[in-house]
Amino acid sequence: MKSHIYPAGRRRLKVLVLLALVLLVGTALLAKLYFNALITPVDPSQKGNEVILDIPPNASGEYISQKLYQAGLTRGPEVFKLYARYRGITGKLKPGKYIFNPAQPLEEIATALVAGPPDKIAFTVPEGYDFRQLVDMLSQRGLIQREEFTRLVFQGDFGYSFLEGIPRNSRRLEGYLFPDTYHIGSETTEKEIIEMMLKRFNDELVKINFSEHTALLGLSLHQGVTLASMVEREARVDRERPLIAGVMLNRLHRGMKLQIDATVEYALGGHRDKIYYKDLETDSPYNTYKYYGLPPGPISFPGEASLLAAVHPETTDYLYYVARPDGTHVFSKTLAEHNANKAKYIK
Repeated sequence: MKSHIYPAGRRRLKVLVLLALVLLVGTALLAKLYFNALITPVDPSQKGNEVILDIPPNASGEYISQKLYQAGLTRGPEVFKLYARYRGITGKLKPGKYIFNPAQPLEEIATALVAGPPDKIAFTVPEGYDFRQLVDMLSQRGLIQREEFTRLVFQGDFGYSFLEGIPRNSRRLEGYLFPDTYHIGSETTEKEIIEMMLKRFNDELVKINFSEHTALLGLSLHQGVTLASMVEREARVDRERPLIAGVMLNRLHRGMKLQIDATVEYALGGHRDKIYYKDLETDSPYNTYKYYGLPPGPISFPGEASLLAAVHPETTDYLYYVARPDGTHVFSKTLAEHNANKAKYIK
């Protein structure tokens, strides 16, 4: 028997086919828009927030995808894996250390991973940092393995005379790694980073004739660096550094306790927003409120201005200083003046 499709049936079929096409095109368009949204920068405002990503040899696309997501560089743990498959680059991704930021689109990140790691990575060590802060910063950025870096502090041989006689413990290099901006390669080792920073410190000592000037002051080089490290933590403006160094030396020569708040913070293991009276009783040789003389070693990495101030202190009769709210200090010769300044500036 011959079948017939009547005009009404044909129209209905055409409508269904058209709806199916519209639905298919719409779905494809939505998928495309969704995909495009996934590969856009996670946060365009974070261009300066660098992330160091260390990709080991033979890492899978899934591993790299997870690492990118954990670093805040993609919008989902599977996004890069799917993108790499779509682009056909999964087998072309190269190991090494990379610098990325959340403002980069995924296409740019993928292109970098195919090209290979950059030749140079920059990191900056601020003046006044201590060794603990340095290790935290370098390990968080993926530039060192914390355990290996710490092992080298204890056991590494670096060949600089200023390290002779310093006990091989966790504080051995405190004060001797010069604060500066450094550029390293993606394969630079922990020892090479330490050597680089020690060389900068040595260059600085030679430039300002540090050891000769410390001898004239009756200090060893280690004591001079210790003094400079305290000046670094106490001063906020360069013009006051020689004054603060002079106050410290005046107190030393008169047999007074130094009573430096920064040494208490160091003894307590880090920065404190406020020092309490109970903190001043901390039993540590670094606590200059409790023990006379200089602490046994530096408490921070001093920069050039503080190293210079330590060996060129300003000669005055000042024995005290108090910080103003703006970071500058008011200096005084007597305890009565000092107490009056404390009442005025310390709330």
